[in-house]
Amino acid sequence: NTASLLLSAYAGYALLLFAVLCVVRTLPPWWPMATHVFDIAAFVVLMYFTEGPFSPFFVYFIFSLACATLRWQWRGSLLTAVAAIVAYLAMGFYASRVSPGHGLELNAFILRSAHLIVVGVLLSYLGAHQERLNAERSRLAAWPKQESGEPRTVVRELLENAATVLEAPRMLMVWEEPEEAIFHVACLRDGEFVLSRESLEAFGSLVASPLAGENFLCADAESDDARILTASGRLKEEWQGAPLDRQLQARFGIKAVLSWSLNGEALNGRLFALDKTGMTRDDLVLGDIVAGLAAARMDHFALRQRLRESAATEERIKLSRDLHDGLLQSLTGVALQLQVTRRMLERDPQAARERLRDIQAAIASEQNDLRSFVNRLKPAALAGSAGWNLRLRLEEVCNRIERQWGLRVKLSSQGLTNDLPVLVSDDVFRIVHEALVNAARHAEASSLQVEILRDGYSTLITVADDGHGFSFLGTYDLATLQRIKAGPITLKERISELGGDLVICSTTSGSRLDIQLPLPRGGG
Repeated sequence: NTASLLLSAYAGYALLLFAVLCVVRTLPPWWPMATHVFDIAAFVVLMYFTEGPFSPFFVYFIFSLACATLRWQWRGSLLTAVAAIVAYLAMGFYASRVSPGHGLELNAFILRSAHLIVVGVLLSYLGAHQERLNAERSRLAAWPKQESGEPRTVVRELLENAATVLEAPRMLMVWEEPEEAIFHVACLRDGEFVLSRESLEAFGSLVASPLAGENFLCADAESDDARILTASGRLKEEWQGAPLDRQLQARFGIKAVLSWSLNGEALNGRLFALDKTGMTRDDLVLGDIVAGLAAARMDHFALRQRLRESAATEERIKLSRDLHDGLLQSLTGVALQLQVTRRMLERDPQAARERLRDIQAAIASEQNDLRSFVNRLKPAALAGSAGWNLRLRLEEVCNRIERQWGLRVKLSSQGLTNDLPVLVSDDVFRIVHEALVNAARHAEASSLQVEILRDGYSTLITVADDGHGFSFLGTYDLATLQRIKAGPITLKERISELGGDLVICSTTSGSRLDIQLPLPRGGG
């Protein structure tokens, strides 16, 4: 019959459409609307040829409503419901007026019409709910991943993002940081941002003690007997009382409020969304995510600040050590030379003048070293990969120590090129300089030997003298020297920081330092 043929044709259409969708992944924008209109028209025709308003194919209208909800949320379900109801009413009118022979059971017709209306309203509501959830997810996804460097700007951006996600007219955040006996208070309203510091007595405990650690909402925070809805299971879902500290409530004129606990490594406090209309439990769930993002953002910012401060401290320590190993050690030698020269002025003026020329040359060399040191502190210099002429600088420092301390210094280097990174060259130079000066000042040696060997991804440095050795006798590695607190302190610190190794062999006839420094794998 006609109904069977129509149903078979629609089944063939459905299979054809499925095959097209399996092959073609990108369809024109008008396609969903065209197929949807065709489906509704096909269902009306099927119903017309199968008992009209009381056709079993009435359920296909529900299918159309569900599809429209998935495609276009509440707008689609509402428009489809209107179209289906109009079509169904027209079919009933036709059955009762135009074709009275079909008959019309009024009660059944009314029930089916009401059923269609109820389903349409329900799916429209679900579509609106889904659209709202999608919008909330989109706003959460847009939460920025980076923050500015200034604390005030970070907090302002945080509150602006929270206000956008929660759709709240006002945002308030009150928190305290570890080891600070003050409240930080940040408020955002109509684009105006205020950040202040208050004493801990200014707002007491912020919220009522039963609500401490709870997320809650309250439509009338001014009342002493307000109804509060909480989000956790520790309390009942509803609690009555004054939710906020009275000074906090009065200062910011708080009425409708949503509040979340903020707990992180860098802060402890609360986040408030104020004056939001139509608050629901869903807002508490969404705000809990926002509060977690806010606490994580503040922790991340505090960690970056601590890392920045730690890096600055390490640089200051390194700078002081470099000055001690280089300039201060050399100035000590110059001072000793000047004392000797002063005693020579009367008995041997010619020798004193020659000594003064040596001192002048040493000071000029130290000026060059200091100038080079300052230049290497500049970012542009540190960014370069090419090193300075390490061999010539080592020869200069060996000659200078010979003149200043009256020693013989022999320098030997193998495989030492000028392509070492500037920081590596600087470390090698400082280590050799410190080792030589230590031997000259404390070992009472007459000769020193320096050997530098570059081998693969490491630099080997050996410094030997013929003095009286260290205060200990024997051979010790870096770990043992640190444990027994023996050996040159500055050298041990520098080598340890560079990931190198140190072995000291100390005897009554001299000492030997074997130093191994790793080279960066990326260059040199």
